[in-house]
Amino acid sequence: MSEKTSASTAVKHLEEEGEIGADYLEELLDIADLGGDIDIDIDHGRASVAIVASEEGDERELADLVGRDGEVLEAVQELTRLAVQARTGNRSRLMLDINGYRAARRAELTKVAQEAVAKVQATGEVVALEPMNPFERKVCHDVVAAAGLVSESEGAEPHRHVVVLPAHTQDEAGEDAEQD
Repeated sequence: MSEKTSASTAVKHLEEEGEIGADYLEELLDIADLGGDIDIDIDHGRASVAIVASEEGDERELADLVGRDGEVLEAVQELTRLAVQARTGNRSRLMLDINGYRAARRAELTKVAQEAVAKVQATGEVVALEPMNPFERKVCHDVVAAAGLVSESEGAEPHRHVVVLPAHTQDEAGEDAEQD
């Protein structure tokens, strides 16, 4: 199979995941009598589904599906992934956003991670961030990596958090790896 065919097949699978997830979420919105439109996309190699307000007042209703600190959103995402898995037989990495919560949170976390990077670069000391869910940690890890530093996740859920390490720690790890 050529790379182009393989990539095309992967995209088709992700589109199928998105469609199945959207159908599941549409039923959920109907059952809960909530308004909203569903957008399907592929983002960073995963199916991405967003529920957005379609009419005035939908934002308030959809806020209940986000919950405090995105807790309900995480649960709805997991249920949606399970619905996709039940239909496809494959584990889903589908990402769900409701009412733009994740997009706003990504922007907020990017700023937090950039500030941590600046502090590590200025002081040379390790900086530990607040506990975060897997999505939030991934955003921070990506920002740190883009800045050329290294980060790790430490602790156990729900206290798992990102630790940003100084560049010299990365250099030392690289030297150790080269000696092996």
